[in-house]
Amino acid sequence: MTLVKLLTLTGIALLILPVQAQDKADAPLPDVRKLMQEVEQHQKEVDKIRENYTFTSVQTIQDIDSGGQVKKTESDESEVFFVNGHQIDRQVKKDGKPLEGSQDKKETERITKLVQKAEKTPPDQSMNGQEVSITKILSVMDVRNPRRQLYHNRPNVVFDFIGRKNAKTHGIAEDASKKLQGTLWIDEADRVVAHMDVSFDDNFKVGGGIVATIQKGSNFHFEQSPINGELWLPVGAEATVAARVLMVKGVRQHFTERDYDFKRFNVQAQQNKAGTHPLK
Repeated sequence: MTLVKLLTLTGIALLILPVQAQDKADAPLPDVRKLMQEVEQHQKEVDKIRENYTFTSVQTIQDIDSGGQVKKTESDESEVFFVNGHQIDRQVKKDGKPLEGSQDKKETERITKLVQKAEKTPPDQSMNGQEVSITKILSVMDVRNPRRQLYHNRPNVVFDFIGRKNAKTHGIAEDASKKLQGTLWIDEADRVVAHMDVSFDDNFKVGGGIVATIQKGSNFHFEQSPINGELWLPVGAEATVAARVLMVKGVRQHFTERDYDFKRFNVQAQQNKAGTHPLK
C-alpha cells in the first residue's frame, strides 16, 4: 500500500469516526438495570472463550503504619486460567522467588482439587458461596447521574451508585453493599464493565464488629481491557483498606494487581495431550 493511499484511508476514517461518535452521543441512554442484565448475560456468553486464555497476575500487598509509611511488602505471582467458567489462580512465585520442592507440590495438589471442584460446579454458581451478581448488588443501590463518556476512546455508559441504608439484604456481600458508593463504566458496544471505583461511605462491621470492622474510606478500583479483539480480561486493580480486626488490632493495607502476558491456547488439545489441565 502506498503512503498516499494509507493517508487517504486514514483521513476518511478520521472524518467518519467523529460523526459516528456524535450519533452515539445523541442516542438515548439505556436503562441502567436492563443494561446490567445485558452485561451479565454477555459475560456468560464469553465465559467459554475465556477458557482458551491464560495470563500472569502479580499481586502486591503493603502493610502501612499510622504515619503512612510502608512497614512490610509481600507479593504473589500467579498463572491464571479458567475452568468451567471459574477462575483458577496457580501461585508460581512468592516475593519474587519461584515455588520449589514441597511448596510447589502443595500448590499443585491445591490446584488439582480446585480444578476438580470447578469441573463439578455449574458456571453460574460460586465455588465458595460468597459471590453475588452485580445486578443483585445494584438491587440494593440507588443509581444516579447516568451519562455517556469516552473512556479509552470508546463510548461508555457511566453511572454513580450508593447503597440504600434501609434495603433488605441477605449475606455479607449484600450487607456490605449498603455501605458502598462508587462509579461504574460500561463499554457500550461490548456490554462489559470497563472500569469501577468503589469506596465505603461508612464503617462496615463483620460479625457485629467482633471479627473485623472495615473502616469508612476503604476503596477499590478495577480495570478491564479488550484482548485480541475477542474478549475483555482484567488488566489491573488497586485497593486501600483500613480495618480493625478482633476489636483490637488496627490494619491498613495497600493492594495492587497487575495482569499481563495474555496467551491463547487450545484447552482441549492441551488436555488430550497431557491428560490433565495444562497448568496443573
